[in-house]
Amino acid sequence: QVQLVESGGGLVQAGGSLRLSCTASGIFSINSVGWFRQAPGNERELVATITSVGRTNYADSVKGRFTISRDNAKNMVSLQMNSLKPEDTAVYYCWVYGIAYSTASNANYWGKGTLVTVSS
Repeated sequence: QVQLVESGGGLVQAGGSLRLSCTASGIFSINSVGWFRQAPGNERELVATITSVGRTNYADSVKGRFTISRDNAKNMVSLQMNSLKPEDTAVYYCWVYGIAYSTASNANYWGKGTLVTVSS
């Protein structure tokens, strides 16, 4: 069974920083990993992703402020968020595209989400 456990969300003032982490279990091989977010009334949107060879992709709204990284040995992905803005307030979801021990093909897996609130 695949589990993605997120941590690091919380309340921070504008201009502050937070670091999100996500650890995956039950995954045999991770292809790409990343973070998405969903603000109230909005659709879920991509924040940042990183491939197995370290290629990164960021939403324009977070470029220069957020940094994604991964630790393949620990099946972990992190998101360092600096210079946070009130518009960054959302539930942040960890995403993994990989092969679980129980399957034979790549699939998408999601965490339950962690709330980030940025006050002005």
